Amino acid sequence: MMRAAALFLTLPLLAGIAGCGPVPVEQAEASCLREADLAERPRGSVAVGVGGGGGSTYTGGRVSLEMSSDYLMGRDPAAVYDRCVQRRSGQMPTRPYYSRG
Repeated sequence: MMRAAALFLTLPLLAGIAGCGPVPVEQAEASCLREADLAERPRGSVAVGVGGGGGSTYTGGRVSLEMSSDYLMGRDPAAVYDRCVQRRSGQMPTRPYYSRG
């Protein structure tokens, strides 16, 4: 009875760990591009709008800035890309970061 309960409790844990395994190198390269891009430079957007209706006018705006710690630390985006792909897939990238322009 105790063994069955222990097995029942560990199965979800094992399934979760299995989901954290390596991914194909192509998938890792695609998902690591954004991480490397953010190490190269911050990304941002600005949105401004004006609307009206019923005799009134309203304005609105939004500013968004995304910056990575790799950028702040001055890390080379190619090195960030290589590390990310290796961490996610267990393999080195098939193409260097700077050749993906």
